[in-house]
Amino acid sequence: MLSEPRSGRLAAWGNALLAGLVSPDDAVLAIVGEDAVHRVEGLPGESAPVGLTLALGRLRALGVTGLRVALPTPGHPLGLSGPPDFNARALDAEEAVICYGVPLGLVPEVYEAGPAGDVHVEVVWHCLPVREAPPADVPSLGEAERELAEALRDATAVLSRLDVAGSGPVAEAAVDAYRARAERGREVLAPGYPPRAVRVLELAQRVGLLVSVAYENGPGGAVSASEMGARAEALRPVERTARRAQVAAYNSVVEEREKGVR
Repeated sequence: MLSEPRSGRLAAWGNALLAGLVSPDDAVLAIVGEDAVHRVEGLPGESAPVGLTLALGRLRALGVTGLRVALPTPGHPLGLSGPPDFNARALDAEEAVICYGVPLGLVPEVYEAGPAGDVHVEVVWHCLPVREAPPADVPSLGEAERELAEALRDATAVLSRLDVAGSGPVAEAAVDAYRARAERGREVLAPGYPPRAVRVLELAQRVGLLVSVAYENGPGGAVSASEMGARAEALRPVERTARRAQVAAYNSVVEEREKGVR
């Protein structure tokens, strides 16, 4: 939850490129991030994997006008619309990008290579047909913002009552890492996104930080099985709410455009 999903980078900067707000080089640089290279496999008209620049240009030529994010987990097909084969791949990856305007979707497969200390990451996006239908369980930005505020308040109260560790080396390192990312990631949503979407995504990341710290800091003061179960029950809906808010933020540009067409 703390790290930005690759599907989020692809959708955000892909949308900026499709809107003519950034150059292809800038978009690809932002999408690839710290990975070594990204390729797209299965693109209509291409018999072999191609680079992101060519792939994004081809998608635009095919009629794609926007990109949405899906962040599914078992029992929660968040952002998906089918068919089952695509949903299964997206669920395995726990993320996907859905094209708007053409029934195609992209699911990342991540490969790591190289010796310890010098590992490089390559990503292959598998391009597959999707069903043209509304994405599952994606809230509006307003709904996501309200849900996040309530989830953060409720989770803080429950975790405090259970004495889940909120300090110490692990928590401090997590907080420092989050702050560093926040400072250098102010344009994580790329040009063209409304300020509210940025605000919702930042709040979702803060909620994700709370969840991750709670999980990573061990049992804390929740020494009994019932207390540990209560903590898990508290974290599960909070994590779900944060994922829904992330998807709402990334998809906001396309959702606003779709409203204008109706």
